[in-house]
Amino acid sequence: METSLLIALATFAFISTVTPGPNNMMLLASGAQYGYKRSLPHMLGIVIGVAGLMIGTLLGVGALFNIFPVLYSVLKVLGVGYLLWLAFKIATGPVDEPVGLVENKIKSTKRQGPLKWWEGALFQLINPKAWMMALASVGTFSLPGEHYIQSGIAIVTAFTVIGFPSISLWAAVGAKIRVWLSSPTRRRQFNLTMGAATAATLFLIV
Repeated sequence: METSLLIALATFAFISTVTPGPNNMMLLASGAQYGYKRSLPHMLGIVIGVAGLMIGTLLGVGALFNIFPVLYSVLKVLGVGYLLWLAFKIATGPVDEPVGLVENKIKSTKRQGPLKWWEGALFQLINPKAWMMALASVGTFSLPGEHYIQSGIAIVTAFTVIGFPSISLWAAVGAKIRVWLSSPTRRRQFNLTMGAATAATLFLIV
C-alpha cells in the first residue's frame, strides 16, 4: 500500500475507535467501577471481535448485507435492545458499597465483575458501529487483485495496533475518576450519567 493510503487508513482507524460509541462508554463505566487492569480482558475482547469482523468482511461476509438488507435491520434491532439493557444495568448499578468492592456484594442474580474477553468479542457481532467500521474500512481501503490480501492484512493490523490504545484511554479515564466516586451519591450520579450516555450512543449508530 502507498504511504498516503496507509496514513489515511491509520487516521480512519484512530478516529473510528477513539470517538464515543457503545464500546467506549462501557469501558469508561468499567474502568470507574473495576479499575483499568480488571477491564483489560474486556478491551482485548473488543480488539479480537473487531478484528474478526474485519476478517469476515474481507472474506465476503459483509456482502450478505448488500444481498439481504434485512439482515442489517435485524442487527440493528438486536444491537439496540442489548444496548438499552446495558444502559439500564449501568444506570441501576449498586452504589452503597465502596468502589472496587461492589462486585463482591452483588446478588447472584446480577453479573459480577467486568465483561470477560469473549463477552467483549461477541458483543461486536451485534454492535452496529463495529460493523460500520468493518464495512467502511474494507470498502474504502482494500485494494483489488493481487494486492487484496496485503491490503486486508494492513486494515486488520491498523485497527488492532491503533484500536487498543484508543479504547484503553476510556478505561484509563474511568479508572482515574474512581477516587471522585467516593460517596453513594456521586456513584449514583455517575451510574445514571453513564447509563444515559450508553443509551445516547444509539443516535450515533441508528
